[in-house]
Amino acid sequence: MAEPKSTQGSLTIRSVGEVFSFFLFLARRAKKTKVFFFLSLLPVVLVLVIKVNQILSSNPSVSVTSVFSNILMVFDLQFLVLILALFYGTSVCSEELEGKTLPYLATRPIPKSAIILGKYAAYTLLIVIMMAVSLVLSFMILNSSRLLTVSLYPELLRYLGVLVLGLICYTAFFTLLGTIMKRAILLGLVFGFGWESVIQYFPGSTQRFSIVHYLKSLLPSYPSGGFSFLLFRLEPTRPGLALLALALLTAAFLALACLAFTYKEYIFED
Repeated sequence: MAEPKSTQGSLTIRSVGEVFSFFLFLARRAKKTKVFFFLSLLPVVLVLVIKVNQILSSNPSVSVTSVFSNILMVFDLQFLVLILALFYGTSVCSEELEGKTLPYLATRPIPKSAIILGKYAAYTLLIVIMMAVSLVLSFMILNSSRLLTVSLYPELLRYLGVLVLGLICYTAFFTLLGTIMKRAILLGLVFGFGWESVIQYFPGSTQRFSIVHYLKSLLPSYPSGGFSFLLFRLEPTRPGLALLALALLTAAFLALACLAFTYKEYIFED
């Protein structure tokens, strides 16, 4: 007799939580996590160098907005987010194939979709924490002389929100790639640093065929030239529609990844 849908749903949710806890614990202790954590601190080092140079310079009038928008956010949004999402997203499935541990996971009495969703959630939370630490430290260093200015913090939350949404959506996409392809990292690199980097500068509606377009549409625009490079040629989508697009894309990527992982037969190489 088939189990009621409510029972299956509660089993899936409970299984996702168990997988999430287990792989979050493993990922925190992995050597890869230490490497990527130090990589995520590169913007902090860059900001420190800029800040020290600003202090020592005879003309310390470097615009904080300009530095943050045209250097830091470009690096974070168009490099760091992609790298973290790519390596963690593709590893959701590929590390089980490479380590030949997939049969042990697949034979456990939990839905296969729970494995994908649990690992995705664990890895996404981990890289979100990395990004948050990096961005907050960078922001605080750049604004060290005006940390008591309350108006700064809504801006920080907005920047952080855009980067977190980028991690969530890109990691879902790369999870799908890793589930259906053997060498997903290569295609992911082409997608992230080829397609996503080039199409955003095309005029018209072509831009909407990229994830980064919807992320850029959520960034604040400054008439004084802030984000002049990052928002070059951007024809933004309205924020509400951009959020909806990111949510739908994430849900679609994860649903397809769960379907592929459930029904695909994986062949192990010697």
